[in-house]
Amino acid sequence: MPVIPPEPSPSPDGHRPHRVVVLALDGLLPFELGIPHRIFGRPRDERGRPLYEVLTCSVRPPGPVRTDADFTVHVPHGPEVLATADTVIVPACYELGPVFERGELTDELADALGRIPPTARIASICTGVYVLAAAGRLDGRRATTHWADAERLQRLFPKIDVDPDVLFVDDGDILTSAGVAAGIDLCLHMVRRDHGAAVANDVARRTVVPPHRDGGQAQYIQRPVPDPQQASTSGARAWALGRLHEPIQLRDMAERESMSVRTFTRRFREETGVSPGQWLTRQRVERARYLLETTELTVDQVARDAGFGTAQSMRAHLQTALGVTPTAYRRTFRAGAERTLDARADAERGVRAGAVTV
Repeated sequence: MPVIPPEPSPSPDGHRPHRVVVLALDGLLPFELGIPHRIFGRPRDERGRPLYEVLTCSVRPPGPVRTDADFTVHVPHGPEVLATADTVIVPACYELGPVFERGELTDELADALGRIPPTARIASICTGVYVLAAAGRLDGRRATTHWADAERLQRLFPKIDVDPDVLFVDDGDILTSAGVAAGIDLCLHMVRRDHGAAVANDVARRTVVPPHRDGGQAQYIQRPVPDPQQASTSGARAWALGRLHEPIQLRDMAERESMSVRTFTRRFREETGVSPGQWLTRQRVERARYLLETTELTVDQVARDAGFGTAQSMRAHLQTALGVTPTAYRRTFRAGAERTLDARADAERGVRAGAVTV
C-alpha cells in the first residue's frame, strides 16, 4: 500500500515549507520533469530550511513512468499526494492520447486531478497545458504553450484565449508556460511571486540562467537565417543596463549601433520580442524591485536610481506590472530577502573558512 506523505505541518516556530507536487505522466520529458525540482529545491530561509518541498507523483500507484528517452523513472508517490499540494505542476508528455486527440481526460487522470485542493495553485509546462484544458480549468482564461502547438490548442479548446507569443502566462491560481526551457522562466516567476526578486535572482544565479529572458517565444520561431553581417542590438542593451538611472532616448540606443531609429526598432523587436520602450520599462521595474528589497533607500531615491524619475511614476509602473505599490512590495519581500541572502553569504563564508583551515 502506498505511503502518503503527511501534509507539511509548521515547526514549533511556525516554519512550513510550501509543498509542490509534480504530476509525472507517461511519455514525459525528463528535462521538464527536473525543472521544478531544480528551481523550487534551491530557496532557503535564514536558518537554511527549505522554503519548498517538492514531491513527484503518478496517476497510478508508485512505480515506473515512461519517458520519451530510453529509460523510465521510478515515481515514489501515487495520486493521493495531490490532495496535500499547495502547488501542482504538470510537465509536458508525449503520450496524452485522448487528451491531445479529442480534449478528453482519461478516468485515471480525471480522478487524479479531482484530488487537487481548490486552494492549490496549478501550473503547466509546455503541452502539459492540454491536461488543464481538458479538465476545463482554462475556459475563459488566457494561456500559452509551445509555439508549435498554439494553433492546435486554440482549435481544440476555443474557449481558451491562447497567446502564442509569451514565455508564460500568470492568471493568478493557474499558470501556463511555453515549451521546454520556458518552464524555468515560469518556475522562477513563481519563486519571485512568492518570495521576491532577490530570492528568485539568487536561484537563477545558482542555476546559471538569467533571472529574466527578454521578450517572448515569438523570437524562437524558425525564420530565414539572418545575414551574419547584420548588426545586433545587444550592445545598446548592455549600454542601457549600465545607465538605467539616466534618461535614455530611443535615438541614443539606435546611435550606439549606428542604425536609424526605424531599423533599430525593427531589429530590436526581432531579437527580443518586445519594443525598446517595453524592454526598458521591464528592466527598470526589476531594478526597482531589487532596490526595494535590499536597500534602505527611500521610495523617491529608488525611483530616481531605477530611472523612473519620480515616486509617482514608479508607483504607476509597479502597480501595472506587479499589482502592488512600492511600499507594499517592500513590506512583503524585503525582510525575507535580506535573511535569505545573509544566510547564503554566511554559509559561503563558512565553506571558505573550512577550506582554508583544512
